[in-house]
Amino acid sequence: MHYRLLSILFTSLFISGCGSEGDSQGGEPYILRFDDFRHYVEYFNRMEDENVVNAVPNAQAWEWMTGNIPLFECPQDNFEEIYYYRWWTIRKHIKETPVGYILTEFLVDRSYADKYNMISCALGHHIYEMRWIHDPVYLDDYIHAWYRGNDGGPMERLRKFSSWTADAIYNRYLVNGNQDFLLGMAPDLEWEYRAWESDHRLGNGLFWQYDVRDGMEEQISGSRHEKNARPTINSYMAGNAVALGHILDMAGKKEKAQLYYAKADTLKALTEQKLWNPGSAFFEALREDGNHARAREAIGFIPWYFHLPSDGFEQAWSQLMDPEGFLAPFGLTTAERRHPEFRTHGCCNCEWDGAVWPFATSQTLTALANLLNDYQQSVVSAEDYFKHMELYVESQYYRGRPYIGEYLDERTGYWLKGDQERSRFYNHSTFNDLIITGLVGLRPSADDVVEVNPLIPSDRWDWFCLDNVLYHGRIITILWDRDGTRYNKGKGFFIYADGREIASSDHLTKLSGKLKE
Repeated sequence: MHYRLLSILFTSLFISGCGSEGDSQGGEPYILRFDDFRHYVEYFNRMEDENVVNAVPNAQAWEWMTGNIPLFECPQDNFEEIYYYRWWTIRKHIKETPVGYILTEFLVDRSYADKYNMISCALGHHIYEMRWIHDPVYLDDYIHAWYRGNDGGPMERLRKFSSWTADAIYNRYLVNGNQDFLLGMAPDLEWEYRAWESDHRLGNGLFWQYDVRDGMEEQISGSRHEKNARPTINSYMAGNAVALGHILDMAGKKEKAQLYYAKADTLKALTEQKLWNPGSAFFEALREDGNHARAREAIGFIPWYFHLPSDGFEQAWSQLMDPEGFLAPFGLTTAERRHPEFRTHGCCNCEWDGAVWPFATSQTLTALANLLNDYQQSVVSAEDYFKHMELYVESQYYRGRPYIGEYLDERTGYWLKGDQERSRFYNHSTFNDLIITGLVGLRPSADDVVEVNPLIPSDRWDWFCLDNVLYHGRIITILWDRDGTRYNKGKGFFIYADGREIASSDHLTKLSGKLKE
């Protein structure tokens, strides 16, 4: 897949005035009603002691959610419960500061955080997840805080961790259409890209990173001190380069845009040539001594998060459903289970040598949805995506109650820091973005076509509905009703924009409709 060809699809497709659409906060849900889901929030409020309060306390959680979130219902209760739990949880991390709203990763203060307890490790996840919130002020402020909140300059620890922020900001634009905000960030994002080039690029053209600065300490392939060329940072930098190409194209800076597309093409070629290990059929870290790590790890799936690999590398995904590979009773492991060093680094000091980390799970599932939507392959299927989403849902419980923490035992589901205050409500992954863009299948794009490709096996759910989705300034409703009795709109699969049907099918299938005539 060539990045310059991709640019033709994405660049300058929003028509004039789309920026004003992006500023709208939309209307009301078309099918679902907020009161039908209020009981979730009442339960979540009752089940915990609210010992940390930021901008939106529990008492205001319901009011905040009714003003901001898409609604979702389905016949599988745990999917629905965790969906609302994750919105309720991320709201806890919204913090008001002298430089505006920001998001925290931990509710408790961390010594290595920047001002206001900000940590950049999961910044890309925060943007992908929060792009579906109706009020843009939270992400607008948060992004500006990272790049301009330190007396007008970037936060001191913005680059403490590897970053796919430019990619995330561009993908947020594909949802809200606010071109003015996007173009306004171009100088900041270009500065950041050049900074990474200046101190993290190797002589062979690849980028290096310590595993701990990927937020992935104690990996089988990595080290806190070795400058390994990793699939993570190289994929991130390729994704950021593509995003900058699109942004600069929109700004009319065609020559500079081509430079970033060329950077992405170079990283794509280098990743395929140097990080792909033909012996293991997997993207692996390349160590300082020039040898592959000889360990399949979840970071080898990350290139697909950014549509980086060409066709022909899909064999790597055969490990996804292999119990000796990455399939465990409670989710996706961070290293293949057959490896002799699997889970050998001890426990409970943030090891990424095999335990299940939601950070990696959400990256892998985003990559898998991209593979299923945009590549021709027969290695994995929508059934596999649903299976791993089901495991992800089931893992987000602790002592019988909804819970999201740092990482968990792959066999028992026990949260390895579950009794530590720092682990509660850990804001280090996505979930609702996976429901919206993967499971239900709304695929954001720059044009006025709403494309939906659900990754739900047709025999699993007789009905579901995603409603109140603010997308390109319109309220989108997506519903499936096998026999027509759930929503009384007829049998089949439907897409509505502001209550007007724009596409339908008798079957649960890929579907698209235009927002504008």
